[in-house]
Amino acid sequence: MENLVEARGLTKTFKRADGTPVEAVKNIDLDIHKGEIFSLLGPNGAGKTTTISMISGLLEPSAGDARIGGHSITQQPLDAKRLLGVVPQEIALYTELSARRNLDFFGRMYGLRGSELQHRIDETLDFIDLKDRQHDKVDTFSGGMKRRVNIGVGLLHRPQLVYMDEPTVGVDPQSRRRILDTVLRLRNEYGMTVLYTTHLMEEAQELSNRVGIIDHGEIIAVGTVGDLVLQVGEQDRLVFEVGNQPVDESLLRRIENDVEGITRAVYDAPGAGGELDDNASGQIVVYARRGRRALSPLIQIINGAGLEISAVQVKEPDLEAVFLHLTGRALRD
Repeated sequence: MENLVEARGLTKTFKRADGTPVEAVKNIDLDIHKGEIFSLLGPNGAGKTTTISMISGLLEPSAGDARIGGHSITQQPLDAKRLLGVVPQEIALYTELSARRNLDFFGRMYGLRGSELQHRIDETLDFIDLKDRQHDKVDTFSGGMKRRVNIGVGLLHRPQLVYMDEPTVGVDPQSRRRILDTVLRLRNEYGMTVLYTTHLMEEAQELSNRVGIIDHGEIIAVGTVGDLVLQVGEQDRLVFEVGNQPVDESLLRRIENDVEGITRAVYDAPGAGGELDDNASGQIVVYARRGRRALSPLIQIINGAGLEISAVQVKEPDLEAVFLHLTGRALRD
């Protein structure tokens, strides 16, 4: 696969108020293929925003470099940025202007003029499905419509790479669906490369050709969703809600031993077996090969230990399970 983005040795060091250095991003190497949707996932403070800011030229690396279409973001920033379209999380529009006038203004900022600009605006309005509202002021639009205009602004100059920062935040389900369909069309119809960030695992799972997981300033895994899921094995995740009842280490070991001995459902592998979820007190999490078959004996074991179960969830292997397995944290932590 041909790479559109190549990052090598990207590092960013900040200084605290007392002068102590803090390495936010540590020697990251990353490739993003042409024509793919690549999602970068990481908990808050993992270095995700810093990494993307360096790749897009908003933040100067302390070391290393990134190239977009062969252009160095540190040595040829204007050439690199011409290939990049940005759709920020915050709405970046003039709300007193119409959708068309917003597109006209930003198109001129990109250097477009005359009939070419008007043709691009017409195409973009068709693409974001707002031609019938093109002359209405943006401040009369719903949140989802504003986000679609935001996306249109990032596409006017036909970039090769589109960076989209959580574009579905704060929109209703119908608008979210239209935005996700738009992202897929960027790849499928226009052949654009999309660098996507989201806090919603199901979005990354649906959209992404590949996913990169970042934690503590380092890329810890890159691959297709299917490849990443294989890293946690074919295990279901059983989550038992036990409220504020005390759960000690001996009980967890008993759960693991009993399930292994009675049903042989729990994998003998790192991260498998009975364990507490550190991010949600009052839960017992068990990884099991055939979760539903293990459910009944597990309930008996937990009840037999004097704990009252208020709810049970059986979750099949997915991107969320991979993320928890690799980072030990939920994405929103």
